[in-house]
Amino acid sequence: MREPARAALNRVGLDGRTSVLASKLSHGEHRQLEIAMALASAPRMLLLDEPMAGLGPEESRRMHGLLRELKGALTILLVEHDMETVFSLADRITVLVEGRAIASGVPETIRANREVQRAYLGDQDAAALPAG
Repeated sequence: MREPARAALNRVGLDGRTSVLASKLSHGEHRQLEIAMALASAPRMLLLDEPMAGLGPEESRRMHGLLRELKGALTILLVEHDMETVFSLADRITVLVEGRAIASGVPETIRANREVQRAYLGDQDAAALPAG
């Protein structure tokens, strides 16, 4: 069981932290560990809820890179409020407002959608949404 665990830790960038207790890991490393635990079961799909929440700039860059790598290997269903992350990673986006889907499509379509702009940006234009 150690070898699959080491492989999962290596895949998420924690290979140098194998001797550290989980309670001593940083917040971002905890997030990486959670993904490693999910990967250990060889899933075809990952369901991630706010993986960027509470991360600092360096941890965010690491997590973004990890998600970009995983995107090529398996399906990811991502719930996220970090719009830069969403627009840079997603192939398809569904925008919810108060639990109701208001738009669904490719990032370019979502970025240009007036209802999405009103819901998230007031009456600002699409230039305020992150570029892809």
